Amino acid sequence: MIIVTGAAGFIGSCMVKRLNDAGYAEVLAVDDFSRPDKHRNLEGKQLWGRVNRLNFVRWLERNHHEVDAVIHLGARTDTTETNVDVFNELNLEYSKALWMLCSGFQIPFLYASSAATYGLGALGYADEHALIPDLKPLNPYGQSKQDFDVWLLETIRHQPTAFQSCWAGFKFFNVYGPNEYHKGRMASVVLHTARKIKATGGMQLFRSHRPDFQDGAQSRDFIYVKDVVDVLLYFLENKPPNGIYNLGTGKARTFLDLATSTFNALGTEPDISFIDTPADIRDTYQYFTQADMRKLRAAGYHQPFCELEVGIEDYVGRYLSKDELIW
Repeated sequence: MIIVTGAAGFIGSCMVKRLNDAGYAEVLAVDDFSRPDKHRNLEGKQLWGRVNRLNFVRWLERNHHEVDAVIHLGARTDTTETNVDVFNELNLEYSKALWMLCSGFQIPFLYASSAATYGLGALGYADEHALIPDLKPLNPYGQSKQDFDVWLLETIRHQPTAFQSCWAGFKFFNVYGPNEYHKGRMASVVLHTARKIKATGGMQLFRSHRPDFQDGAQSRDFIYVKDVVDVLLYFLENKPPNGIYNLGTGKARTFLDLATSTFNALGTEPDISFIDTPADIRDTYQYFTQADMRKLRAAGYHQPFCELEVGIEDYVGRYLSKDELIW
């Protein structure tokens, strides 16, 4: 049996779909299941069962002998949330509890970290373990992911033989794709752009406030969710070296590229204007992110990632333009 936490969420539900497509029928979905608007993400998917997040630790203690792997994708992901206690409970302590159980029972453990741990990127975007403790996230969400990464690496350093099974963490960069319709302001820029174009015919991007970047040239490493779950499946089935890995495409693209591609996917002539970046986020706004993907490639994953235009064409053409939001 494969466990997926956060299974009713964006990446979690796509992971369930990918597992089903690969022939995994015994998938246990873990989430809080309290939001009816997310229930559609699990419709039509083959599940062994569902367990509420609050009950899962005890369930795992009792049923660990039935579990082949845990894919831990459940987290509080709101980057504007300021209550540190929320992140400590849901992202840090809960992840520690699952790690300790999987370590004790020797259950393979894959989990979601985040590129938010890199902050402004002052140290670059290399996923070397030696650099991770020095990263400076910009918000409590990123800090909670950073705190777990650092705790895990310290635990491994002090007890290098404690976890005999495979484990891997993944610093997700800017993920977009179907099943994210419920995320509100935390949804991808692709979704917001498509909705804005459909509603108004145009799109506004943040103006650059740096002389070395033109308007719209601010860049991110955008990765399609179908590529993300392909990587997770590869790790599940092939068990590459344990470690924390970047998961982006390795190729930064501009917001202007993203907006233009979305207009094209909707069959609409681009109408793009610029507005000032809000003053309250201007000083911490990221102008560039790009995953260093050498470590993942060295681990044996050689499949190409979708070009931004290809991913947007699939997402917008197959889903958003038809109001079909679910993969």
